[in-house]
Amino acid sequence: MVNISKRYKKAAEVADLNKTHGLNDAIGLLTRMPAAKFDETVELQARLEIDPKQSDQTVRGTVALPNGSGRKVRVIVFTENPAEALAAGADHAGLEDLMKKITDGWMDFDVAISTPNAMKSVRTIARVLGPKGLMPNPKSGTVVDDVKAGVKAVKAGRVEFKMDKTANVAIVVGKRSFTAEALAQNAAAALEALGKAKPETIRGKFIKSLTLSSSMSPPVRIDPKEYSTL
Repeated sequence: MVNISKRYKKAAEVADLNKTHGLNDAIGLLTRMPAAKFDETVELQARLEIDPKQSDQTVRGTVALPNGSGRKVRVIVFTENPAEALAAGADHAGLEDLMKKITDGWMDFDVAISTPNAMKSVRTIARVLGPKGLMPNPKSGTVVDDVKAGVKAVKAGRVEFKMDKTANVAIVVGKRSFTAEALAQNAAAALEALGKAKPETIRGKFIKSLTLSSSMSPPVRIDPKEYSTL
């Protein structure tokens, strides 16, 4: 706890944490803050002008980060043709056998993809995958006809995002080891994707506030004016 406090104190010396900044300036400040001993994940967080209790105001989507996420993503595929999925780069593939493994408690994967035909079976374990955010869904691009393209997209850096119950969204945009330019490109792509996910029922202001942070850093505030009506 002492180390975290010292890091926060030093980070606060780099940037005024109460001031808002342009996106590029925020990234520059973040990269100058003291880093942890591991390669921290960088996230963009947005607080939305939305009522999360309204079913027609749900926000979720995906973004293909131009420079990847920096994460090694473990992908499983629910399919009746596991050989095809494994050849495409999936870490595990199958259907009934894979489903049984999961219901028995195995969850060593980050993303689950399914073919449309396999979904008929996969829905029976929605109660297991759903609460963990791992249930394949067409809106998140994880129910696919083209397994090869689906696996490739996820492995290359496609990131899913979803609004939580308090109208906040967090989107991974890279790692601290990325260059400032790479983080800026990824963050711009993430903001564009978030804008496209704006519900049609929302008029005017959409993004209330924006921050950028890494795993162990305090958040750097970004001026939301440019993005508020995305």
